[in-house]
Amino acid sequence: MAQKANGASRIRFISFIVIVLATGYIARLFVLQVVHGKELAQTAADQFVAVDVINFNRGSIYFTERNGNRVSAATLKERYLIAINPQELTDPEVAYEALNAIATTSRGVFMEAALRVNDPYEEVGVTYDRAISTKIRQLGIRGLETYPTYERYYPSGLRAAQVLGFLGYTSESGDTRIGRYGLEQQFDRELQRSGKDARVNVFAEIFASVKSKIVGASVDDTFDIITTIEPTVQSYLEAELDTIQEEYRGKRVGAIIIEPKTGEVRAMAALPTFDPNNFQAAEGSEVYINPLVQYVYEMGSVIKPLTLAAGLDAGVITPNTTYFDTGTRTIGDYTIANYDGKARGTVNIQEILNQSLNIGTVYVAEQLGEDLFREYFNRYRLGRLTGIELPGEVAGLTDNLTSHRFIERATASFGQGIAMSPIAFVQALTALANDGVMVRPRVVKSLQYEDGTIKDKEPVAMGLPIKPETAETITRMLVRVVDEALLGGSVSLSEYSIAAKTGTAQIAKPGGGYYDDRYLHSFFGYFPAYDPKFLVFLYINEPQEAQYASQTLTHPFMRLASFLLNYYEVPPDRGEGTI
Repeated sequence: MAQKANGASRIRFISFIVIVLATGYIARLFVLQVVHGKELAQTAADQFVAVDVINFNRGSIYFTERNGNRVSAATLKERYLIAINPQELTDPEVAYEALNAIATTSRGVFMEAALRVNDPYEEVGVTYDRAISTKIRQLGIRGLETYPTYERYYPSGLRAAQVLGFLGYTSESGDTRIGRYGLEQQFDRELQRSGKDARVNVFAEIFASVKSKIVGASVDDTFDIITTIEPTVQSYLEAELDTIQEEYRGKRVGAIIIEPKTGEVRAMAALPTFDPNNFQAAEGSEVYINPLVQYVYEMGSVIKPLTLAAGLDAGVITPNTTYFDTGTRTIGDYTIANYDGKARGTVNIQEILNQSLNIGTVYVAEQLGEDLFREYFNRYRLGRLTGIELPGEVAGLTDNLTSHRFIERATASFGQGIAMSPIAFVQALTALANDGVMVRPRVVKSLQYEDGTIKDKEPVAMGLPIKPETAETITRMLVRVVDEALLGGSVSLSEYSIAAKTGTAQIAKPGGGYYDDRYLHSFFGYFPAYDPKFLVFLYINEPQEAQYASQTLTHPFMRLASFLLNYYEVPPDRGEGTI
């Protein structure tokens, strides 16, 4: 019995000790979390911030060369942070002079940082030179150190800046980096890395909920992005846009080069642009926006082939159909006119494209009738999002198509009164170039996951707005435009068939109506016309000293066509060189 009593006493004693210790720990935790919780949380956050900066990581973005090789578009660049621990720095003046002799540093920044004696980590400079970092460390000054880290780097500078976007901070004083604009924003979560190398302070984690914010939430589906952008083509396109802008000084100029059968965008660019390595130097944030995806325009006469394709597909006209062109036409309170106001008399449908006759497309819209006209234009999806892998895409403004007033359909037939983004328009054009099949544009070719698995993206058909034979007929008509009418047929190529159309649209006033002296010039074409490898769209907003798109964009388009045909070694499809 005595033995049992002794055992019970020992158990009670041990239990008492456990309770006392537990009570002490709970009391200590109360003091730390409640009494001093705020200051400890801030200390923990500071520790995490320093660790995050040192261990920054992010997935890569690549361009794809014509032979399939990858070229880095967004990567990481090593740098070394120069930092001090004010708590350990015994003589700031001596430390500064020694540091400044190796790496030029702001005295004001250094001395201000040295006064923050309650902060164990203050950055005072940065160097990209490993040798300089080594020299600083070799000084052996207690409280002065360098830390290797990485920053986002875009090796090609301005190239495809509005497609890529950039990596910024959540705020001017923030410490969390986030993708802004372009692919960096669209795939920000997937490009983030979990910070596996971070040296986590367990107590800091207990007292501050900053791990998920600073180190980054665990992401299973993280990958690198392999784009469809071909770097040489992108560079050539941007140089061509520079030439257009220099000569005609438009408010904005842009272009898209796409493979109409796959939807792969080989190049996409707009001016003005910016350098993602120094995006803060840009004059205004508007240049970060990709106008080919995020702006809408009334496109003008480049819409006419879509109107004629609808009429041909519905069977209300044929290539041999004629109509009487009066030059002007009054519909209710409105008068519509050809670009020059002149009548042509009896002409066939081909001349609607050759001479860009507004009265002709109004005739076709009338033959289609309200329901068919609306149905075909809805099939082209001009008012809907394409789903391209870029942020901020805007839908077209096509409400006029729902109107029962004929005037709305009449103006829409030649590209006024409805507006769409260039990328949505290009998607519609793929139906003409791809046997009637409309294909979604895309800038992502494949995704490479962290385990090395590569997932290729496949073309996505967005519908069959017109029949294959209709696409062939309208293509034949657009080839005649280039061979016979575009600058008098002087720019046609003897070895290649090219289908193309120009557009000159008046720009709408904010309060209604149109400016008499402000225009949007546009141009599209695809080639070789009957088996197209490329479709090119160009536009310039408010060009100076030129009224028509044929003046501003024909030669740039033809230079681009010649470059692409040669660069990709596309076999001729007509003439003596035909295979």
